[in-house]
Amino acid sequence: MAKPMVVVTRAVPREALELLAAHATVDANGADVGYTPEELVSHARDADAMVSLLTDRIDDSVISQCPKLKVVANVAVGYDNIDVAAAARRGVAVTNTPGVLTDATADFAWALLLAVARNVVPADRYVRDRRFREWMMMEFHGAELAGRTLGIAGFGRIGAAVARRGRGFGMHVIYANSRRVAQALEEETGAHFVDKETLLASSDVLSLHVPLTAATRHYLSDAEFALMKASAFVINTARGPVIDEAALARALTSGAIRGAGIDVFEREPAVDPALLAAPNTVLAPHIGSATTETRTKMALMAAENVIAVLAGRTPVNPVTLKE
Repeated sequence: MAKPMVVVTRAVPREALELLAAHATVDANGADVGYTPEELVSHARDADAMVSLLTDRIDDSVISQCPKLKVVANVAVGYDNIDVAAAARRGVAVTNTPGVLTDATADFAWALLLAVARNVVPADRYVRDRRFREWMMMEFHGAELAGRTLGIAGFGRIGAAVARRGRGFGMHVIYANSRRVAQALEEETGAHFVDKETLLASSDVLSLHVPLTAATRHYLSDAEFALMKASAFVINTARGPVIDEAALARALTSGAIRGAGIDVFEREPAVDPALLAAPNTVLAPHIGSATTETRTKMALMAAENVIAVLAGRTPVNPVTLKE
């Protein structure tokens, strides 16, 4: 009996390919460059399963041209690149990789915060440009975090992990979420539930961890930045479109907020030129989960989801329309 075929759309860690190869014939893109839509269909047309990355647009057109497809396993927590409703109509399971990237992403949110709050990037450039002649009293003043308020938008796994780290830095933690979390988690993280307006007005640091939905698209735009403190920092390791990028650039340039650390962009990989030119920003190329340990775990989880579906079992991490 012929093995099922799995197409892997982009380079992933070797361990995941080896696991898949024990159960299926694997057509793997070895390059860290995604397929064009035409290439994607060409490779997946006869596939039983697909391991996709967030750069792949898996819409109804793609799914309809892959009649044997049983599962699309996204190597990401988010799945806004996949038309989940279209997949469900055609009997195709969709899975994601929650949980395993929590600590890596929370760490990186803090890396962005510390870098922008303490002027790490311009200070590094200053040294590399050989302008460092002597210690100076009045240069590169940043912001202290102890005693300040850390606001978290979206209090899932990653938001809670950022809150734990905030408590370690001696910060007061508040959060806004679609619902209040359990009292035990609030007590553990020291976080207090507030509405969005209070979150915006009270936060010295606002870290975004909401999923991308119709309700959260442009969660921050001009009106929201106008409510924030002029001394506030914004950190985004969620999804790019939760911030109106042009509005963020305006807020930074006008001094409506003090700074921003951004790992994701509204029209990735494009970045608004006004944001590139904005002051006091640290910009990263979507690397929040980019540790060797985490990226390997993510790919292995996607492979395990594929293997489960191909074996007729329920995947470990199914995405449903309710989510």
